[in-house]
Amino acid sequence: MNKSLEDTFGNIDIYLFDQLLKGRFDQCKNVLDVGCGGGRNLIYFLRNGLEVFGIDQNEENIEAVKKLSQRFSQSNALNNFVVAKAEEIPFRDDVFDLVICNAVVHFAKDKDHFDAMLKSIWRVLKPNGFLFIRLASSIGIEDLVKPIGNGRYLLPDGSQRFLVDEKVLLDYTKELKGELFEPIKTTNVQSLRCMTTWCLRKKV
Repeated sequence: MNKSLEDTFGNIDIYLFDQLLKGRFDQCKNVLDVGCGGGRNLIYFLRNGLEVFGIDQNEENIEAVKKLSQRFSQSNALNNFVVAKAEEIPFRDDVFDLVICNAVVHFAKDKDHFDAMLKSIWRVLKPNGFLFIRLASSIGIEDLVKPIGNGRYLLPDGSQRFLVDEKVLLDYTKELKGELFEPIKTTNVQSLRCMTTWCLRKKV
């Protein structure tokens, strides 16, 4: 890999990288990563002066992302990173220009849990703010996944996930009074699993 690209972007999700290349988030001043892990999607934002926040259920991940933050932006407050669940985000309403949630909500236990996570995420997003979500879906592998109850499925790769389809995503887009700023896109990984990118903007 080109070292300058790696230094600038880190091991960023390629579909989030696509949105950066398109300039979608150029006017954003702050960003929250829900389920931030060790911060792989935050290096670019730290390096470019955004106020960066993250939550994760794993305390070790939060300690790791704090170290990452210190490395790339010493002015970014370490108490911006908090151990918390997606359905219980400990920030006030309408505060973030951009919220990222990558490979998190498909771990919902059931539809109510999925709904709670999504609405918690939506609550903290500013009007006109951007939401970038990557999640497992049944799109393109409908005949290959096996329902195991509560909206969860057994995938061909052996994993179990809460899965959505295009109708669910479009229905939520309408219910939340959001709008797509990018068409819904799905990557099929050799019919073993499918990951869908769902990009919403919160209407004023």
